[in-house]
Amino acid sequence: MVLLEFSIVPLDKGQSVSQYVARSLEIIDASGLDYRLHAMGTIIEGELAEVLDVLRRCVEAISADCDRVTFTAKMDYRKGYAGRLESKVASVEEKVGRKLKKG
Repeated sequence: MVLLEFSIVPLDKGQSVSQYVARSLEIIDASGLDYRLHAMGTIIEGELAEVLDVLRRCVEAISADCDRVTFTAKMDYRKGYAGRLESKVASVEEKVGRKLKKG
């Protein structure tokens, strides 16, 4: 399974880009993959082909009416493990001995 964290920003649409974030989140939500939106991007979990397809569709959706789009992405592949959106955070919370803020 893969965790993919990414952020997509149209460079020609001004300072507020939340409508483009919302466009991406519609695609992500419809994919059926587990995800978490946070203040600086989104993390999705799935098989490599699935998460890359979601990223591709998000870039295509935003670039449909934007002349320049930048995005950052990073992935964490770990064979045989699923549910890491929760378990990675839970592991850290166990070590600090309390619940932490999640985003």
